[in-house]
Amino acid sequence: MTSRRDVLKAGAAGALALGFPAIVKAQSAAIKIGHLTPMTGFLGALGVYAVKGIQIAAEEINAAGGVMGRKLDVMSEDSVNPATASTKAQRMFEQDKVDVLMGEINSASAKTIMQVAERNKRLFMQIGARSDELRGSGCNRYTFHVDIPVTVMVNAEGLALLRDGLIKGKRIYSLTSDYLFGHSLSKAAKNFIAANGGTVIGDDLVATDLTDFSPYLLKIRQAKPDFIATNLGGNQVTNFVKQYAEFGLPYPVAGFNLNTADAWAAGEGNLGGIWPTVWHHEIDTPGSKAFVAKYRAKHGQPPENHAWIEYVSLHVMARAMAETKSTDNEKLIAYFEKEPKFDLLKPRQGYFRSWDHQMMQEAYTFTVKPKGQAKDQWDFLQFGPAVPRADQPLEILAPTKEQNACKM
Repeated sequence: MTSRRDVLKAGAAGALALGFPAIVKAQSAAIKIGHLTPMTGFLGALGVYAVKGIQIAAEEINAAGGVMGRKLDVMSEDSVNPATASTKAQRMFEQDKVDVLMGEINSASAKTIMQVAERNKRLFMQIGARSDELRGSGCNRYTFHVDIPVTVMVNAEGLALLRDGLIKGKRIYSLTSDYLFGHSLSKAAKNFIAANGGTVIGDDLVATDLTDFSPYLLKIRQAKPDFIATNLGGNQVTNFVKQYAEFGLPYPVAGFNLNTADAWAAGEGNLGGIWPTVWHHEIDTPGSKAFVAKYRAKHGQPPENHAWIEYVSLHVMARAMAETKSTDNEKLIAYFEKEPKFDLLKPRQGYFRSWDHQMMQEAYTFTVKPKGQAKDQWDFLQFGPAVPRADQPLEILAPTKEQNACKM
């Protein structure tokens, strides 16, 4: 195995042989992308998909000649928690000299990275965190948000629950993840439920590292709600639905957040109800089919929604750099604010709103197929049509300018 010392010696020898300017030129040839995402902790499983998705995009772009004839060098690191995310973001700007930052799933970590980006006046494409606050009161002109925000998730899910008669006149018990994302999701869910005639009879905060839900399940049994609405994140949802199935409670479960990886981890027979998502691997577009086929060939399973969103986000960034012929952050911000449309592998293209930097795009809901219909361990989810409908504007589910506290 070659040691780091051997590599450094070889580099020094090469510098003497070729001359120092040649080394500088080689180092400046790559466009450096700083990529932060949780790879451990309760969101770690999602971050692993995120890394795989952005890697495939980088391989594709580099195989096609890169951007402006320069390769993309994506530096992926575990953001772990808000403090670590902030420290690594600053280091990537100062020491690693990255051209832009991308990534994140944890809303609290995304908030700290956004603050670093604003302080350094550098671009951060915030890919997977969903809290309304990030693109609301906490927004800044150096951050663009790709994933659907909490309000869109709640509105997409809420319309399905209204259709099935699960809100109006119903007594609802909620469980909420105790961090920024969960608080934001709970607030939006409570507003929707109240506006549509439902009553929240309980809403318990759940620590992100909790694994035993039995105390909460006992409280739910005693409360006897009409249905349970979860505002949980990451593997919390998986743990909850598995233990709920073991308890055998009769109340229907729905949720305002569930990533497909966590649904798959719950397994057929443990998951039921209606859930929102931003993408799924059965979307019938040429681009989506090609990405799914490539991911399956490399990893032996379909991609999860965080693999997809990292994949399309790097392609969006690469296109912006190619069309501006620059990695200059101010030029990239100006480009995105002109609201060009991007292929997101969905039937409709998406775009960043100029005033809050939120990507406008379609969302979906999904349920569970009847037992025995799944072709494999990833096939038991039944996905619904896109929302908004094709004849409705993409912004119909999102907060309006009047409802949003974002001031750049």
